[in-house]
Amino acid sequence: MDFSMLEDIVYWNWLVLAVVLVTVEILVAGTFFLWMGISAGIVGLVLLLLPGISWQAQLTLFAIFSIVSIIFSRIWLARHHRDEPPSTLNRRGSQYIGRHFTLTEPIVDGVGRLNIDDTVWRISGPNLDSGVQVIVEGMEGTILHVKQA
Repeated sequence: MDFSMLEDIVYWNWLVLAVVLVTVEILVAGTFFLWMGISAGIVGLVLLLLPGISWQAQLTLFAIFSIVSIIFSRIWLARHHRDEPPSTLNRRGSQYIGRHFTLTEPIVDGVGRLNIDDTVWRISGPNLDSGVQVIVEGMEGTILHVKQA
């Protein structure tokens, strides 16, 4: 196998590889290619400062930097993981669970409507007259489940 082409690698080849790997990370999220891109950038900077490094040493540095940075990133992410409440994004009705509202229309045969802010929601629950305070217990699809407060 002819490796003579690898002897012509210069610092900007590594910097281009760094940009390509970071771009791949942006397109395919997962924080794996990011660290390899940063490692390629570091090798490019090392090669800029020490231009006589052999291609074997460059690849070895890239491999070492990549492995070490990926391991340290996994450790750091495991220690700094935040437990965040589940998002209500695209589940707008979930933000109403546990809140109290006054019925403007009665619930008849377990079905009714409830005005919340600028939206009319379909609700299900026990038969209740208008003017009664209800609390939202849950949500199924676009139907809020309510009970008397």
